[in-house]
Amino acid sequence: MPAKNTIKVLIGGKIITLSGYESEEYLQNVASYMNHKLAQLSELPGYNRQPVETKNTLLSLNIADDYFKAKHQAEVFEEDSQLKDKEMYDLKHDLIEAQIEVENLKKEKEELEQQMKKLEEDMENLLK
Repeated sequence: MPAKNTIKVLIGGKIITLSGYESEEYLQNVASYMNHKLAQLSELPGYNRQPVETKNTLLSLNIADDYFKAKHQAEVFEEDSQLKDKEMYDLKHDLIEAQIEVENLKKEKEELEQQMKKLEEDMENLLK
């Protein structure tokens, strides 16, 4: 099991200790994301005059919004990936069918060439 990492970060002007099995860089990125969200909300008119509970609710709603948008985007990418996988499978199947057809046509050509050669020999024998 990986070692648990503990790191002190600055979120909203307060030092907070985060810990988890993720890397310190990841934990720092989480703190950075939170600070970015707080900065975005602070730019909204009237946000700073709101009670702390309302600010926390708005922060939570913004994070939830980001989550659902990212989740939807991941679903779109997954569907696109599955569609491309199916297209690739179909193309490979078509390629195999085409290769089989080419092989069959080559065999047919060889047979026809042999028949033509035999007919030419028969014709030469008849003319002699």
